[in-house]
Amino acid sequence: MSTSPNNSERILRRLEWTVIRRLDGLLYGDYRTLFRGSGLDLADLREYQYHDDVRYIDWNVTARLQTPYVREYHEDREVTAWFLLDLSPSVDFGSQTKKRSVSTEFITLLARLLTRQGNRVGALFYGDHVDTVIPARGGRRHVLSLLHKLLARPEMPRSGATDLREFLRTAYQLMRRRSIVFIVSDFFSAPGWAEPLAHLAQRHEVVAVRLYDPLERELPDMGMLVMQDSETGEQLFVDTHDRTFRKRFASVAERRERELRTALGRAGVDCLELATDGDLVDAILRFADLRKRRSRLAGGGLPPGAGGMPRHLERVA
Repeated sequence: MSTSPNNSERILRRLEWTVIRRLDGLLYGDYRTLFRGSGLDLADLREYQYHDDVRYIDWNVTARLQTPYVREYHEDREVTAWFLLDLSPSVDFGSQTKKRSVSTEFITLLARLLTRQGNRVGALFYGDHVDTVIPARGGRRHVLSLLHKLLARPEMPRSGATDLREFLRTAYQLMRRRSIVFIVSDFFSAPGWAEPLAHLAQRHEVVAVRLYDPLERELPDMGMLVMQDSETGEQLFVDTHDRTFRKRFASVAERRERELRTALGRAGVDCLELATDGDLVDAILRFADLRKRRSRLAGGGLPPGAGGMPRHLERVA
């Protein structure tokens, strides 16, 4: 694939004309709530009026004055989003479309949607360590630069097992301001990443964007095959005609699914799944649904103590 700036422009323009135009019709006015910030500053107190949201009632002032009073807030609508991109060898697998290609289009599309609303996006690239940091900026030109760097990055040769634990620890040290963080990975990793993920989710709003290929969950009957670990290069000769082997493969895949979902749930992290045979519009709509549910669980965006959920319940998935 060509990595010239012209190619980046063609890809972005195609996404803008084919995907974003469809989303404009499907999301209507939801962009404002989908990508607004979560910071709220108390601006004033006033008497309660008919149709006011009861969650804004200040019960302490109401008790003192014997008249219902509500809080008014200034809302910080600017969002800073970070993409934590796993570009280890396993994401270069795909039975039809490579996971890396799906990741690149999703990131480009979401970055453009964010920057259209005046927000900033940044990225961290991980191969076998964090080797690229793209500072958070706004604008279409910045999205083109991010896309060009993704397209220009070559596939990695064989390496050791991916270690998301170090990736997440490095990200925590680099990202100081509260942001939306998208961890885009297939989550094939050495164990131990669940704790730093939970640590990261305490500071930021984290969405795990999980890449997968249907063949990673269930093998069809394809006869004798040589299977190769994309990261270590280890090879194994298997007979997929053997029904017992296919069942064992599916069982191992199912166990990994349960472990992954348990780890994400304990960290309070939403998961958006991207299949190599999936649809980008459907993925964005599912992300919009995640954002809406997160807003409802957090009490409609109110800070703790202002009528929303208690702080210890804000990140229940």
